[in-house]
Amino acid sequence: MLMRSTLMVLAVALCLITGGVPQARAGIVIHGAGGTFPYPIYAWWALRYGRQSGTKILYDAIGSGGGIERIESRAVDFGASDAPLTPAELQKYGLIQFPTVLGGVVPAINVPGVPFGQLKLTGPVLAEIFLGRITRWNDPMLRVLNPTMDLPDLPITVVHRTKGSGTTWIFTNYLSKVSPAWRRSLGNHKLIDWPVGVAAIGNGGIIDKVNATSGAIGYCEYSYAVESHVNYAMMQNHDGVFVKPGRANFQAAADGVDWSRKDADIVLTDKPGPTTWPIAGATFILMYKQQAHPEVAREILRFFDWCYREGGLYAELIDYVTLSDDLVNNIHQTWRDNLIGTDGELLWK
Repeated sequence: MLMRSTLMVLAVALCLITGGVPQARAGIVIHGAGGTFPYPIYAWWALRYGRQSGTKILYDAIGSGGGIERIESRAVDFGASDAPLTPAELQKYGLIQFPTVLGGVVPAINVPGVPFGQLKLTGPVLAEIFLGRITRWNDPMLRVLNPTMDLPDLPITVVHRTKGSGTTWIFTNYLSKVSPAWRRSLGNHKLIDWPVGVAAIGNGGIIDKVNATSGAIGYCEYSYAVESHVNYAMMQNHDGVFVKPGRANFQAAADGVDWSRKDADIVLTDKPGPTTWPIAGATFILMYKQQAHPEVAREILRFFDWCYREGGLYAELIDYVTLSDDLVNNIHQTWRDNLIGTDGELLWK
């Protein structure tokens, strides 16, 4: 599984640093499901927190669409989605949402002879590729962007997600902003009726297909690309600057955003700034405002509070962006204001 080697190295290293873990104390089992975008860091956080607390956290990385469906049907204790729900959707189901980390979506490529991280793409050209209108790697539009590169006369194979996906939502939100043709024809959704290409399941599935297919292009969360050593493209951002993906450039997309806004349905694509990566996004947790099992809900909040306070180093090591102290304080206030047990008791004091 992707990210396993990184997680195991971190697990061994941090056990050595901390000298082991405390005795189990809680014995609670928590079930969550949702996006593959945050799976690498959720897996690591669950491993480390479980060793310290005795709480077992089971997370099914089934995609944001599946996570939303499972929390709406009360099949899990929390859902996870990279596509933020609207205030109307939250109100309909009695949910709150709060962000955990920020990251970036990158165009992953497998093009023989193209130097690592050097291919330049613009948003409109990327849209034309995924619309099936640019079909070969030596297309004139690609040669204009990469005049010194010997692009091969090779068919382009588009690789896309097959199920409802928050990564797809972030990707198509960006394409809808930069390409009128994309906006008119396909729009911004978790599940797209793709006009071309082959399908894959999850970020890991995208990587596997791209690596196995000469001439392929897909899209995935950055940490998956780093772990698998897949090639990826530079992107022209809102300010017209070609930038590479990375934590600092994902963070630049969030600078100046008012995260205190009610319901935190924040979108980070195509933000201004000379260093901003244009396909950035946050990932969110979904919980019911009224909890039928208060002690499980409290333990979920303890877990994510621990992630904010203690989990930042682990997140940064695998290229996620952590949240500011002010934003975490806002999240705590959201918990205090909204989460109650069946008897009306506040769950986070």
